[in-house]
Amino acid sequence: MKSFKKIMMTITLLLSVVVSNAQTKDQLKPVFDNYFLLKDALVKTDGKTAASASKDLWTAIASVKMDALKTEEHMVWMKASKDLTTEAKNISETQDIKKQRELFNPLSKNMYALIKTSKPSEVVYYQHCPMQDANWLSKENTIKNPYYGSQMLGCGKTLEIIK
Repeated sequence: MKSFKKIMMTITLLLSVVVSNAQTKDQLKPVFDNYFLLKDALVKTDGKTAASASKDLWTAIASVKMDALKTEEHMVWMKASKDLTTEAKNISETQDIKKQRELFNPLSKNMYALIKTSKPSEVVYYQHCPMQDANWLSKENTIKNPYYGSQMLGCGKTLEIIK
């Protein structure tokens, strides 16, 4: 009977760790997903969709529960969350694609720091536009430059693969 209780306690402990890890990933997933939607709208030079995606990003940022983050993520979040909030809010308040692209660069810098510590479940590519000296994150290795859209869609290179 004691063995059974020990086994049950061990199983309960393991399940709580698994659930905790899932909750942490779920905290940041909407933030990352909405960032990628924003990036895709900028690639398409669609200021209206970019504003909408940025508003959703802003909402996702505000929904993150810091106490559910891992220690390392929490530390980065404490440094970046205020800027992420401001940057997402500012992009959401304009449909001027040029202004959105200017604001996207600092947003991407902060998002890079966050995604690097969170160790995403899927591969993420950290890419660079030499013409703007600006970076962004992408789910695909193919360069689709959000700073120039169709004008210079393939301009850039992958700097880092985040796994």
